[in-house]
Amino acid sequence: MNHHQPASTVVFVTGASSGIGKSTAKYLSQLGYVVYGTSRRPGSYPQPEHFTMLEMDVRNEMSVKETVRYIVEKEGKIDVLVNNAGYGIGGAIEDTSPKMVEEQMNTNFFGIFRVLHYVLPVMKKQEHGLIINMSSIGGVIGLPYQGIYSASKFAVEGLTEALYKELFTRNIKVVMVEPGDFKTGFTANREIITKEGKADIFEKSREVIEHDEQSGQPPIKIAYLIEKIMNKKHPRLRYSIGAFDQKLSILLKKILPDRWFDLIIMKYYKVK
Repeated sequence: MNHHQPASTVVFVTGASSGIGKSTAKYLSQLGYVVYGTSRRPGSYPQPEHFTMLEMDVRNEMSVKETVRYIVEKEGKIDVLVNNAGYGIGGAIEDTSPKMVEEQMNTNFFGIFRVLHYVLPVMKKQEHGLIINMSSIGGVIGLPYQGIYSASKFAVEGLTEALYKELFTRNIKVVMVEPGDFKTGFTANREIITKEGKADIFEKSREVIEHDEQSGQPPIKIAYLIEKIMNKKHPRLRYSIGAFDQKLSILLKKILPDRWFDLIIMKYYKVK
């Protein structure tokens, strides 16, 4: 499975009703790949022309198990997993309720884990596969007022790093994509937490965040990258994608002293 032949390659994309997942599922299916996308509420969106949309909730283990079983029964295999489902929370860490934190982690981290848990045995049995876990620039840099989202993506980074090592000797490739800000429905779907009397700094920071997202590149760019990764013989563990300054910030974090780097980030997001 070093070079994918579209007509015979089965791709499983979670969170395919909008944004990155939708663009990826649509693009790959138009190229001729056999694509299964998932959504918690597929009936809320127009049925896609080129790929099969299934109802699945990454927060529900039985839902994930049944969906994986269905695809394997229909196709006999899963060649590529694009583990993408997730959402964001915006607000101060202290103002976020434990319940909201649990829900964020349940989707963004445990959701990715649940899908892995049921797809990995399939790939081991067929002795090949490619796993692409969707991380974020927020999984590399702790972003102010997106702390819980960052925590969920930091967890994805750790999980994926470890999985890459565990599967290195098998014919199962493990990759992370780390997008910066892209123009998707992610902005509108973010849960916002504000506390009266101390919202000024958050609102200034939020303006920067939302401006960057809404002036970001289209998510089809990520779909192009995913297709390139699928056809690489030896893909890297990490692929960052986005505006130049966002990719640069990931590099700067590696080389600058923490204090200098954090001051740059705080100034950019107007929290200092």
